[in-house]
Amino acid sequence: MNLRLKVLLGPVAVIAMFVAVVTMASVLASRASQEPSSTPAAAAAQTPPATAEPAPAAGEAAPKAEAPSAAQSKPYEEVPYRAVPRVGSRVAIWMVAQLHLLFAAFVLAIPIFALIVEAIGYKTGDRRYDRLAHEFTKLLSVSFSLTATFGAALTFMLIILYPKFTNYMMSVFSPTFLPYVLLFFFEAFFLYTYYYGWGKFHPLVHLGLGLGLNVVGTAIMFIANSWLTFMMSPRGVNSTGAVINVWEAVNNFTWMPINVHRMIANVAFGGSVAAAYAAFKFLQAETDEERAHYDWMGYIGNFVAISAFLPLPFAGYWLAKEIYAYSQTLGLTMMGGAFSWLFIIQAVLIGNLFLAANYYLWLGMGRVEGAQGFQKVIKYLLAVIVLCFMVWATPRSIIATVSEIRAMGGSSHPILGFLGVMSAKNTAVNILILTTFMSFLLYRRTGKVATVAWAKKGHAAQLTIFAAAALFVIFLGVYGYFVEATVRIKLSVPQVLSVLFAMVSITAIDVFLFRHATRTGEVRWGKMPVISQYVLIFIAVTFTWLMGLMGYVRSGLRQHWHVYGVIRDRSPDAFTPTLGFATQVVSVTVLLFFVLIGFVFWITSLHDRPDFEERGRVRHGSDDVTPAVSSGSSAHT
Repeated sequence: MNLRLKVLLGPVAVIAMFVAVVTMASVLASRASQEPSSTPAAAAAQTPPATAEPAPAAGEAAPKAEAPSAAQSKPYEEVPYRAVPRVGSRVAIWMVAQLHLLFAAFVLAIPIFALIVEAIGYKTGDRRYDRLAHEFTKLLSVSFSLTATFGAALTFMLIILYPKFTNYMMSVFSPTFLPYVLLFFFEAFFLYTYYYGWGKFHPLVHLGLGLGLNVVGTAIMFIANSWLTFMMSPRGVNSTGAVINVWEAVNNFTWMPINVHRMIANVAFGGSVAAAYAAFKFLQAETDEERAHYDWMGYIGNFVAISAFLPLPFAGYWLAKEIYAYSQTLGLTMMGGAFSWLFIIQAVLIGNLFLAANYYLWLGMGRVEGAQGFQKVIKYLLAVIVLCFMVWATPRSIIATVSEIRAMGGSSHPILGFLGVMSAKNTAVNILILTTFMSFLLYRRTGKVATVAWAKKGHAAQLTIFAAAALFVIFLGVYGYFVEATVRIKLSVPQVLSVLFAMVSITAIDVFLFRHATRTGEVRWGKMPVISQYVLIFIAVTFTWLMGLMGYVRSGLRQHWHVYGVIRDRSPDAFTPTLGFATQVVSVTVLLFFVLIGFVFWITSLHDRPDFEERGRVRHGSDDVTPAVSSGSSAHT
């Protein structure tokens, strides 16, 4: 796409958005003056007779002067719901909220690893890290504006479309609004000072600004999470919804698990989108230097994403456990009811993420000299990953015809049905995590030889820990088939702990083992096949889709409740949408997000382009500068 077409599309998109907003506002304003469609006929018939005027006689004109007074005497009635034409209120709120949350997650994640990368650059004195951190933050300014825009749109839509519910939430959480707004202003202050102050302050002062940005952003997320989780697991209110204790409403049953889960997920998501940006720039690069830089940037972004992704299932376990503890009804609806098949889709997506992440690492070994020895192991890792993927994606019950069910002897397959229970799935996901960790370990030591005296013992200790953890996980998975369900659920805890212990202890040994390692070959950054960059984009899209689907599960658990067990949803949308419909809504929203994030990438890439006047000189030659341009340049200098 050439530059003229891009310039033309910008105003066209703005005009289209303006027309859409004006049209929607006009429709909503016209509907606001009407009676709600759900108003019962009996209630409408009970209009006070005192306000009714006698009909004029035949041929007698109606008294126009009295019409305004009749309208003024009409009593105010709060409208519980308003409708959005065609798509409906719920879908409109759903899409805007999801876009807001995706950009908010991105804006929260980028400063975390920008701060870490900048701190590494300051500590090591390597300017590459400083440049990398600065380039990450270039994505922030436009993303922050889009986050605020979608947040404001979501607030206005909630007030217009769900006024009663919004009023109730405001009555419960009004003490949190002032801190939220103040923190938002502080976030804008820290963000723009951090970005525009790059290189202008002492490095420690600048790192302090980055730390302030992260602290404020995390506090904002915590407050917003309290509103969200209160709807699912309310606390601090009585049976009628009256507020008893605001702090208990904030610190409800699922608040802290979601805080932890979202913080980890945001880092993984932000890393994947930053890696996609690097892939976007790699594919556009024209020089080997640019390709080397963006190859390295994509590797760092993907490393951050996968590092955060590995402990994410454990945070998910904690959240699911708290949901079960709060309400078994919610827990059964989530894992054994209408949403159980959505977890099969989740398993497929996560399995693809593991495959793509490992594939990128295996491709990355090709850019390191002396990697042939480790590449022989890849086929075994691939076989383990595929096997675990197949087990994890196997459903307990299979969609089948009547004849097929009779042939199987039930809705479950006589052999594959055993792989659909939690014992098999917990085992599969833990082995998947261990295998991916092994890929990281192999990539990390590619092109290096340990020189410490205890190198053989160190390798043997690492291998022993890895094998012991894998065998222990498999043993507990098999043992789970012979115990009661309550015991089987508790077995997931030692499985998780053993995997975490293996990852931490092996990493600790590896750090000391390769501290003064000898290099057998250099890393040839930029020498990556093009398909590796599409793998990075695939990982980012899959992460985003996964977040959207899991967000639907979390909100959908409430079914016909705005606030579970307290405020009933009486709108026409008070039902659980089908998985097919939900998947379509999430997919369209993800597509819109990537169109917008592509806009962010394009805007950010303009920073690297030469100025208009410099392009003119290059196009016409340095001696062929027009007098106007020449005088303009002189005026600036």
